[in-house]
Amino acid sequence: MSLDPVILFFLLGLIAGLARAELRLPAAIYDFLSMLLLLTIGLKGGVELAASDVGHLLPQLLGVLLLGLLFPLLLFPLLRWVGRLTRADAASVAAHYGSVSVGTFAVATAYLTHMAIPYESYMPVFVVILEAPAILIGIVLARGISRQTRWRSMGHEIFFGKGVVLLTGGLLIGWICGGEAIAPLKPLFFDLFKGVLALFLLEMGLITASQMGSLRRHGLFILLFGTLIPLLGAFVGGLLALELEFSLGGTMLLATLAASASYIAVPAAMRMAVPEANPGLSLAASLGVTFPFNVLVGIPMYLTWAQWLHQAGG
Repeated sequence: MSLDPVILFFLLGLIAGLARAELRLPAAIYDFLSMLLLLTIGLKGGVELAASDVGHLLPQLLGVLLLGLLFPLLLFPLLRWVGRLTRADAASVAAHYGSVSVGTFAVATAYLTHMAIPYESYMPVFVVILEAPAILIGIVLARGISRQTRWRSMGHEIFFGKGVVLLTGGLLIGWICGGEAIAPLKPLFFDLFKGVLALFLLEMGLITASQMGSLRRHGLFILLFGTLIPLLGAFVGGLLALELEFSLGGTMLLATLAASASYIAVPAAMRMAVPEANPGLSLAASLGVTFPFNVLVGIPMYLTWAQWLHQAGG
């Protein structure tokens, strides 16, 4: 099996960061790449959604939403009592792992394209759906429901953060316009997708290297949690996808989403809602361990898991 070259860009950034090489993308370029990535994923999903029967998707939408609500509830007691984290830190980490990583999703779609495996192209809809529920659950786990909670500010941070706005906006534009109207935008958004992803992963490798200090400070539990919980998520996500009658590629993607952890939307929301939580702890797990684990090892494993499920179920 040949290695997708975008993975090598991540390794280049990781090695360069660990070696303290003078390599870093300017912040404006990184923001631009992030915007292109999010908009492209949203547009692709919206175009396919326009050609789909939305009513047929309702069971899948509800099932994925339930996954986003229940997974952080499952992780919270593990973090609280096994990991011996404070209530705020346990809630924050649970929210990170209940949400999803758009970067990991982009790598997984590129991997399926590289392997010539088709998948439901409306999968970005589920990325959008899985962004917010875990944040709400995380806030409730940390704070409880009280009058002091600034729900209006929290809602604005959750639903109008950059990632959600760009994903949802691209999805709506693609859905409203359809494939024919979007075609003139293809050279920028679709044709350059893999090149944009490669540069994005180069920077993500550098950022991951910067989290290694936090990982050393927080010890063995975070290392084990960041590698074992993705496997649990992929196990649950794959079973749910099979039950909801996803294709092989769709099963692998939902397993990957369930295995991923947010490092953009959730940190911003948790910083506002639960300021006493240690952001370094969550990022050490999600970005220092889980993201590289998924990109380098997990995604091929999740495809194997999806293949086994479809063979056993078929």
